[in-house]
Amino acid sequence: MDLFVYGTLRSEDLMAAVSGGAVRDPVTAELRGYGVFPVEGNVVPFIAPQEGATAQGLIYEGLDDQQMARLDLYEGAFGYRVVTVEVATAAGLRPVQCYLPPQEFAPGAGTWSLDAWEEDQRAPAVLAATELFSYDPLPSFAQARAMWPMIEARAWSRHRAKAAPATRRYTSQPADFQITGARAPQGRFFRFESVDVMHRRFTGGSSDVLVREAFVGIDAAVVLPYDPARDKVLLVEQARLGPRLRHDPNPWMLEPVAGIVDARETPQAAALRECKEEAGLIVTKLEEAGAFYVSPGASTDYFYTYVGLCDLPQTEPYPGGLEDEAEDLRLHPVGFDDALALADSGEIATGPALFLLYWILRHKARLQGAA
Repeated sequence: MDLFVYGTLRSEDLMAAVSGGAVRDPVTAELRGYGVFPVEGNVVPFIAPQEGATAQGLIYEGLDDQQMARLDLYEGAFGYRVVTVEVATAAGLRPVQCYLPPQEFAPGAGTWSLDAWEEDQRAPAVLAATELFSYDPLPSFAQARAMWPMIEARAWSRHRAKAAPATRRYTSQPADFQITGARAPQGRFFRFESVDVMHRRFTGGSSDVLVREAFVGIDAAVVLPYDPARDKVLLVEQARLGPRLRHDPNPWMLEPVAGIVDARETPQAAALRECKEEAGLIVTKLEEAGAFYVSPGASTDYFYTYVGLCDLPQTEPYPGGLEDEAEDLRLHPVGFDDALALADSGEIATGPALFLLYWILRHKARLQGAA
């Protein structure tokens, strides 16, 4: 099948990730009477009829049934449908297939640029497509659409990963830790992977091939709201599955405000958003407290942590969270010394809460002096 593409699939790397491998050199073409627009509130483009406009694109020729099935999943999960259109090439007009978007798509402001998209979005888009097609069996259209926000969030977590300083620890080279094999991942919302690895040994040489398993999570923003003038923090109480599965008699935990860093969102923006959504707080300043892996032996989870300076005039617990996200939260304004007592007694039993309380203890004089 010959397919005309006008948007992100013009990117060679993304097309290879979606179709399952390299494709033959495409043919330059244009679809007259159509314009390319950014989707409102999104970074991807869509095509729609527009008098006098011309959509520039490429024709991928001779795609087989397996390649088209993968493309159908990638496009069809979001309501795109394949139709026959006539495009102009250097050799003349020719009929080809093209994915058209759902009619309800609305154009956003400005123009869409492949060069700008590739500079900012191509790498995580390839990572997201690679994850989508790693599942066995592949998800249905409905499953793929439901999974996509977490797939994108994981892709952006990988894209966001950067090397931290290595002044005491070993400075790793690309060949020092290799994944040599992998089984199909499990999970639709969260993701569990089993892989074969080899890594450099401190004594020289390489390890044997080791089977390792890990929970593949996402980056999260974690904020402990703190009122330096009143010397109070805000703790979030909610029921948690982890303690329940461990057979903890009381799975209601006291934690900071926290949430997923969405695709194309900065950790700072996620921190401010979560404070507003979970606790109704307007944070006047974010103090960066550190970024770290939570359990690097078994999880990719990476936390960006902050102390959020704010006003906490409340004296009694109050409800919080978003009902449409099934959040059932109780928010506790607590004096700082009382929060430390909860840490000492073990009632606060979550690592980020303990870490951020001790961070405030170390920096309290500076924070209160600037209040």
